Amino acid sequence: MPGIYEIYVKDHFAAAHALRGYDGNCSNMHGHNWIVEAYIQCTKLNKLGIGIDFRDVKAVVKDVLGKLDHTNLNEVAEFGSINPTSENLSRFLYTELSRRLNTEHIKVKKVMVFESPGCGSSFQEA
Repeated sequence: MPGIYEIYVKDHFAAAHALRGYDGNCSNMHGHNWIVEAYIQCTKLNKLGIGIDFRDVKAVVKDVLGKLDHTNLNEVAEFGSINPTSENLSRFLYTELSRRLNTEHIKVKKVMVFESPGCGSSFQEA
């Protein structure tokens, strides 16, 4: 039956940030234990019935998050001219994961980022 399959992986990292120009406590340096969920769509399964191996997705997510783990996000090059907000972080991760995972039959659909329980953002293309 034709359709779209969607899988997701969840991982985490710790990093600090300060929101430049923000009127409030978040303008001060502070840290979060960030939770990241990446949602991947597949339109074709292999002979085993797998669209994309969870292990492959986890490895790419872990590699991308490893470059952010235990850093000051304000000092990460991609956030040099933009604030390292949850919104901008979700877009950055979406772009990085898409660049590394997307194929003809596999597409990163959405990335969700949580900076604390119950607070976060997501990014997906319109």
